[in-house]
Amino acid sequence: MKKKILIEGMSCGHCVNHVKEALIELNGVTNVEVDLASKSAIIEATKDIKDEDIKFAIDDVGYDVINIEAI
Repeated sequence: MKKKILIEGMSCGHCVNHVKEALIELNGVTNVEVDLASKSAIIEATKDIKDEDIKFAIDDVGYDVINIEAI
């Protein structure tokens, strides 16, 4: 399972690391790629991760989720 997440509020490498660390902690997530230029993240997981759980993890570290889509 792969999902692409559009994120608002990231402005530097530290932001990227905060988002990556928050997403990799979600149960089932095996890989996270965060791209500052496109303000997005792609997660790969062994099971379906609820969009609400993704949004909560990112909100919890201070960023806003604009959109989540399966890819």
